[in-house]
Amino acid sequence: MLFSTSVALFPTSVLARLPLAATGIGLLVHAHHLTGSYAAAGAVAGALAAAQGAGGPLLGRLVDRRGQTAVLLGSALTSGAALVAAAAVPHGTPLVVLLLLAAVIGAATPPVGACMRTLIPLRTPGAERQRRAYAADATATELTWVAGPPLALALGTAAGTGAALTAAAAVLVAATALFALAPASRTWRPGPRVRSRRAGALASPAMRILVGVLVAVGVVFGATEVGVAAAAESSAGLLLGLWGVGSLAGGVVATRLGGGAAAGRGFALLVGGLGVGHLALVAGSLGMVVFAVVITLAGSTIAPILASAYGMVDAAAPTGTATEAFSWLATATSVGTALGAAAAGALIDAATPAAAFILAGAAGLLAAAVAATRIPARRTALAISGSRTPMIAVSSQP
Repeated sequence: MLFSTSVALFPTSVLARLPLAATGIGLLVHAHHLTGSYAAAGAVAGALAAAQGAGGPLLGRLVDRRGQTAVLLGSALTSGAALVAAAAVPHGTPLVVLLLLAAVIGAATPPVGACMRTLIPLRTPGAERQRRAYAADATATELTWVAGPPLALALGTAAGTGAALTAAAAVLVAATALFALAPASRTWRPGPRVRSRRAGALASPAMRILVGVLVAVGVVFGATEVGVAAAAESSAGLLLGLWGVGSLAGGVVATRLGGGAAAGRGFALLVGGLGVGHLALVAGSLGMVVFAVVITLAGSTIAPILASAYGMVDAAAPTGTATEAFSWLATATSVGTALGAAAAGALIDAATPAAAFILAGAAGLLAAAVAATRIPARRTALAISGSRTPMIAVSSQP
């Protein structure tokens, strides 16, 4: 068993994250159903994503100060209530109301993933077992993104978009409560903070470098999503599904082989592979079979990269800021995804869909260059250049 926290804790955390993957598309479809406007629906989805990005680190910092249980329960109830309210509003509801509800849902999204990752180094002895645990967590997260949107769309078609949001709220609240009330989560206490409370996790140069790398990785994601939609049109859903399958497969392999990269050299190779793989999507013009094979291979680096980044947080983040640090990684990826999508859209309008894949490849290679030059090449190195914060811990003791 990878996690010694609790037999049911890990699957409970995955179940609690499933509604998060379903809410984005569910709220988008629901807003279009209410307003008849894709522009309005896009604005609502954008408000949700922006609020999630802003609220994640704030809730993570609150967890680091107050513990997991109260913050998880309070945020789940708030986000769940806003989901139910959004599900219940009638046709003709002003757009500003939908935007406000989306912002509340996003800002109060419970940081279950960050809390789960915070528990791993405390309850899982040994550096390799910890990396395997992070890889399993990243793989499970990919599974929620593969399964969540189709479930939301299927339930929305069968029972209505409001029913889909209500079901997501129920699962979110129930699963988060189960996680928050589990002994491992309930008894977790934050460590003493040795850095400025105001600066938080980003007081560490090591954390700022990890965040910067994941912003660039997010650009790869956003540019690829838009590029595939423009290049493949009706086949885009299938291709993006294969992208997720590739990430799942990569996560499974990483889990079996030790959990991803332990230091900068391996991490840079993974991120470089991400860049090269997504740059190769330019070859999609050769045919759908080639496109499908390349995007599956390109996706295989995603879960290992995320797992490797998670494994570096414990040593990179200032003491007592681990939950906030994990939340910043999620925010960095979200911000990068938004930037990549916007930039790719502009490039496609000015040129061709291939421009989006060139952008994705360039962003991945830039991130690899930063990882290669600013993160120590070996586990025995103690600090990122210019940082007093240990980046790769030699000791694996919690």
